[in-house]
Amino acid sequence: MLEKRRAERLPFMMTLRVESLYKQNNEVIDDIKEDLEITDISKTGIGFSSHVEMPLGYYFNANIQLEEEKHFFSVLKIIRKNDGKGEFHYGCEFVGLADILSSAVDEYKEDKNL
Repeated sequence: MLEKRRAERLPFMMTLRVESLYKQNNEVIDDIKEDLEITDISKTGIGFSSHVEMPLGYYFNANIQLEEEKHFFSVLKIIRKNDGKGEFHYGCEFVGLADILSSAVDEYKEDKNL
């Protein structure tokens, strides 16, 4: 199968708490309060699983902890959703991620020999 993604996905395990989602036109969903299980990361985004269904096109804030001393803050946009058995699998893209921060993903790959 031909890979269509812009950047290679790397295995990545982390739990991320999301309190709310928002859109650029000031629409806010405040009652999310969900722990997301991040499954992979790339220079352009993350993949995660959740038991809560979330709408496409919404944003959330995240603190991505690559290693104990390496982390960065980012905004993520939900762009893809697949239904699984009892949970949903999502794809998100980083919004406005500076080149210096995307290089942190490259360093993570090198450090983990992926």
